[in-house]
Amino acid sequence: MERLKRLKEQKGKPPMRWGRGDENLNKKRNWISAGKGWIACILSVILVLTAVSGCSFRNTAGEKEDSFRIVTSFYPMYIMTINITNGIDGVQVDNMAGQQTGCLHDYQLQSKDMQNLQKADVFVINGAGMESFMEKVFQQLPDLPVITASDGIPLLCAEGHSHEGEEHGHEEEEVNPHVWVSITNAAKEVETIAQGLAEADPEHAEAYLKNAEIYRGKLLSLAEEMHAVLDTAPDKRIITFHEAFPYFAQEFDLEIVKVINREPDSQPSAKELADTIRQIRETDVKAVFAEPQYSESAADIVAAESGANMYFLDPATTGENDPDAYLRAMRKNMEVLKEALFQ
Repeated sequence: MERLKRLKEQKGKPPMRWGRGDENLNKKRNWISAGKGWIACILSVILVLTAVSGCSFRNTAGEKEDSFRIVTSFYPMYIMTINITNGIDGVQVDNMAGQQTGCLHDYQLQSKDMQNLQKADVFVINGAGMESFMEKVFQQLPDLPVITASDGIPLLCAEGHSHEGEEHGHEEEEVNPHVWVSITNAAKEVETIAQGLAEADPEHAEAYLKNAEIYRGKLLSLAEEMHAVLDTAPDKRIITFHEAFPYFAQEFDLEIVKVINREPDSQPSAKELADTIRQIRETDVKAVFAEPQYSESAADIVAAESGANMYFLDPATTGENDPDAYLRAMRKNMEVLKEALFQ
């Protein structure tokens, strides 16, 4: 009976062990919570260190800080330079003006261009007044090495008179800058660029000069082939729309009777078209040459009204991002001239 009475007294009361278990459980929970906090802190530190390490590695790899960066002013210089740097590891070539800009007569430097040049190890330009923005480059980046490809090449005035033996700087505007349209001049520019790169980047000097000789050989071989075809043309008189071809004409003994003097990226007015047609009729020249960059509709009007045959010669100022692009353009010019001059 006494035992039963004690059981009744304890009925409804929580067992003592559960009370003691709650205290122990709270202590355990507090310990676990504290442990989790420390673990979280440790994991956070590890993640931060990993992130910093990872970011540092990606930046180094992405920027290629150990690369030698070459920036070219526009397409013809770019094609020459990628031939000279072909297959050389650790060398980057960037074309500042882009593949479709054409000649740089009125090109205005943009902020992205200056940012690009700030990262360059060397800047390759044509010179002879083509890059009219060079004064700004010299002022803002006086320590930037510049390779002027046309150095040493006798220059022609707009009228075709030689400036041989005269110094020509970046401010001289009266000369014709389209020296690369002559294939032999292009070969000279390749040599000048290669020598400049060899001096600026001695580590790859031998490779630059070797590649340059290979490309020069291709250029000079094509020039010989074109001479064999064009030298015997019965009538070498031509009219062009743009002053891009005097050096080309000089090389292949062509006579430019008239230069219409239209820029390829502009549209002629009705009066200008009428003047052009009149000038063509007065010369009695049957072959008139525009450029692929020139408005075809305007060329068609001129051809129809003047009675002259209209052809297209490519000065290789735009084209594909391909080392052989200039060679293909000049070979096509040879075929066009062959059709036009051997009628």
